[in-house]
Amino acid sequence: MSAPEDLLNLSLNAKAIIPEGFVLLALIGTLLVDLAGEETAKRWSPPICYAGLGASLIFLYFQWDSTAEASFLGAFIADNFSIAFRAVVSLSTLFSLLISWEYAEKNKSPIGEYAAILLAATLGAMLLCGSTDLISIFISLETLSVASYLLSGYLKRDARSSEAALKYLLVGSAAAAVFLYGASLLYGLSGSTNLKSIGLALQNSPTPLAALALVFILATVAFKIAAVPFHQWTPDVYEGSPTPVVAFLSVGSKAAGFALAVRLLVGCFSAFDIQWKLLFTVLAVLSMALGNVVALAQTSMKRMLAYSSIGQAGFVMIGLVCGTEAGYAAMILYMASYLFMNLGAFACVILFSLRTGSDRIADYAGLYQKDPLITLGLSLCLLSLGGIPPMLGFFGKIYLFFAGWADGQYLLVIVGLVTSVVSIYYYISVIKMMVVKEPQEASELVKTYPIIKVNSLSVPTLKFALLSCVLVTAIGGILSNPLFQWANSAVAGTPILQEALTLATKNGALG
Repeated sequence: MSAPEDLLNLSLNAKAIIPEGFVLLALIGTLLVDLAGEETAKRWSPPICYAGLGASLIFLYFQWDSTAEASFLGAFIADNFSIAFRAVVSLSTLFSLLISWEYAEKNKSPIGEYAAILLAATLGAMLLCGSTDLISIFISLETLSVASYLLSGYLKRDARSSEAALKYLLVGSAAAAVFLYGASLLYGLSGSTNLKSIGLALQNSPTPLAALALVFILATVAFKIAAVPFHQWTPDVYEGSPTPVVAFLSVGSKAAGFALAVRLLVGCFSAFDIQWKLLFTVLAVLSMALGNVVALAQTSMKRMLAYSSIGQAGFVMIGLVCGTEAGYAAMILYMASYLFMNLGAFACVILFSLRTGSDRIADYAGLYQKDPLITLGLSLCLLSLGGIPPMLGFFGKIYLFFAGWADGQYLLVIVGLVTSVVSIYYYISVIKMMVVKEPQEASELVKTYPIIKVNSLSVPTLKFALLSCVLVTAIGGILSNPLFQWANSAVAGTPILQEALTLATKNGALG
């Protein structure tokens, strides 16, 4: 069937973006209540956000395993892969909002505006997960990016927040320009902006110019997932930005980046399969090594988690490089696991900073004496991030390493195992700081810390998010098999991945 006939058979199929529609309605609702004054915004913004994101998750559930039809003339698709990543993005926003309200109130930041910008970033990230056209990808990418810049600099009275926003804006603008140049090359080579059409054109006639476009596109993807050497913005932005914003960027934005990577690399550059997998192998090794080694020297909790997130991106890349059904499934499972582990850790960091105003790791010394909830929650989340059994993170990493070993990615698996041991060292150092210190060795901030009871009703939304994340992190490992089956179902219900797997099998048989 020719390309014009393909277009005739395509329709808007607007029901595919109903989940995003509810996020958009919540965004408009928060802006409207914000116009009524700050007190009204404080009262109504949270329930509006919860309703919009809750409805979005419900409709994503009903879309699962439905027929994946192209929408908006081939610019968007609601297959199982996009649904899984859109759910991760939506959930990350929901938990980020739960840990935001008290933080925003303490910093005297307008809550309605903050919620609206975060929902705009969510809308961009969710659309990015299912975009199948260069134009829709760029619009979604910039919606996410511009909202992220605004969120990074949201604490206008804080010089570090303004510095973080400026750095993020400059590096992000350069990445957007690089993407546009790569996209223009792809359009010139194929005469189309549709990823499937571009993939067919490149497969029929791979050229050096297409390889150059691959480098430009890969640089943008690496920037979005904070892979080394495109990671320089991450530590400064994480340290200077409001902590709830960092929580969203570390999960929601990163999930959208990996979804974009799969759409572009698997869908567009199958003709350069060996080349991009080699490049991603290098990026994964560098990210796991540098991220986990540099994290050892950090004294700020947020900077430590920033370098940790760079290392975690390296682990996820193992599944992408494998290009097998098990690899893609392990990648999806690990991103879902990372959502709860990382947001649980950030919830603890926010709760501690609200009570002490500090972000230094040394100030956590002796915390178990005064706040058992933060001590237990942060310990469990850090152990899970390090891959200690029987936590959820352990099973996530095991599935990734099994997939890598089965595919012959021995270098990646060995580097992953070694750097996991390194990460366990700095995670346990924080736990030791909180638990092992003698009472007289507690930090000055902990000595003056009010005694907190576990059943205290203060900051209920923050504690609800913390307890939910910690509970899933702690018991999720027991339920890892159903989660892995869900991830397998996501791969099985995604035409682009099935086509790539079939092509790889044919090439293997011919080889």
